[in-house]
Amino acid sequence: MGIIIIVKNSLRAPELLRTAKRVKEIPEVVEFVRERLGFHPDTEQERVLRGGRRGIVLCTRQWGKSTVMAAKAVHLAYTAPGSLTLVMAPCGRQSGECLRKTEEFVSRRAIRPHSDGVNDISIAFPNGSRIVGLPENEAKIRGFSNVALLVIDEASRVTDESYRAMRPTLATGDGHLWLMGTPNGKRGFLYEEWTHGGSAWERIKVTAPDCQRINPGFLSEEQAREGDKWYRQEYLCEFVEREGAVFSQESIDVALQDYETLEL
Repeated sequence: MGIIIIVKNSLRAPELLRTAKRVKEIPEVVEFVRERLGFHPDTEQERVLRGGRRGIVLCTRQWGKSTVMAAKAVHLAYTAPGSLTLVMAPCGRQSGECLRKTEEFVSRRAIRPHSDGVNDISIAFPNGSRIVGLPENEAKIRGFSNVALLVIDEASRVTDESYRAMRPTLATGDGHLWLMGTPNGKRGFLYEEWTHGGSAWERIKVTAPDCQRINPGFLSEEQAREGDKWYRQEYLCEFVEREGAVFSQESIDVALQDYETLEL
């Protein structure tokens, strides 16, 4: 499941004025994370930080997607008092890991992280912003509204039902939506949005050979050990057929197409 950052506009007028003044002094996002968070993103991570309303990141394992999204969330929390960001992942451990990285960044700003008092995995900011991490549990993910940023981590492992349940939380605030992770077969909303989602999405793909932090020798070992198909999925970010599939996704798509009736 992911992590959700929720910010409520609970500040009084004088506090809002002081906050607005501080926001004007905050540099743009890449400069902010470098100078104030001590995080130096690579070129593709900069694209994520500067990204707009809709984004999909297909990335290799160990690229640093949780770190870059935590930095993006902290910047939003600082610049948008009272904003809400949700990061959802398949399980609480994964959403908690993203929040742990967020806590590290917050601590560098001499702010002692503390919970919002409502959600088990959360960070509350002095300006009213919150970051909340959620596991994929429909009973826990419903009820949020006016979300400024929704991040779905390991999106290929999150169900279509959870994805549909979370999208309405963006409606009133025209919030941003980012999907992240490695592929997991030619199925599910991540595959559909990447392949058929249209021009609304900014698509960023980062393979292991593109990441200078990953040792090429390690990649050779992984490919030899795990096989080409698994390697292509986990490190080259390809939507390969799932193990055990009787028919390819292309065959299924063709079979489901509508054809004109032939008159005999």
